[in-house]
Amino acid sequence: QVQLVESGGGLVQPGGSLKLSCAASGFTVSAYAMSWYRQAPGKGREFVALITETDYSTNYRDSVKGRFTISRDNAKNTAYLQMSSLKPEDTSVYYCNAKNSFSNYWGQGTQVTVSS
Repeated sequence: QVQLVESGGGLVQPGGSLKLSCAASGFTVSAYAMSWYRQAPGKGREFVALITETDYSTNYRDSVKGRFTISRDNAKNTAYLQMSSLKPEDTSVYYCNAKNSFSNYWGQGTQVTVSS
């Protein structure tokens, strides 16, 4: 059974940090580009970060550059999103995505709330 399970979300104060994890089962992430997306209440899902499966190059949306870092550990079949200097506008449900030419998988999401 193919699954992506996100974890690590929660409530954090502005300026704080969180590290999200995305654990895969039923397939091998080494063959997939891994991405994070987010969706705030009443808004559409938006791209946050990507790491390729080939040369591990990364790409970020402008608003998180310098604050978020995406990484992957193929041996653990897991991707991560390290988030620092968090802002209230980062509050969203964060979703993990695994994609290649043949398949496209989504996790169920994890809530991140940035509030004092």
